Amino acid sequence: MSDTTPMPMLQRLKAGLDALLVANVFLVIAGALWFAVAVICHSRQVEAPLELFQRLWEPLFTPAIGLLMAAALVSGLMGWWQRRGQR
Repeated sequence: MSDTTPMPMLQRLKAGLDALLVANVFLVIAGALWFAVAVICHSRQVEAPLELFQRLWEPLFTPAIGLLMAAALVSGLMGWWQRRGQR
């Protein structure tokens, strides 16, 4: 017997948020790898990768890192709140 009941709205929202956060983690990891490669290229006088990274830092990577840190804080607070409620 298959379960064909629709997911409640809160579960769909959580699933969508989880997918966004997973994509965000991969974006931050890719940005870190790109930065490492750009620094290596810069040391060999190839400036284009670092210049592009610097142009994307403020509009793309700064918010992605901020979202990652906020999600980690919220997750920690929720875990603390749940443990506190079990006492």
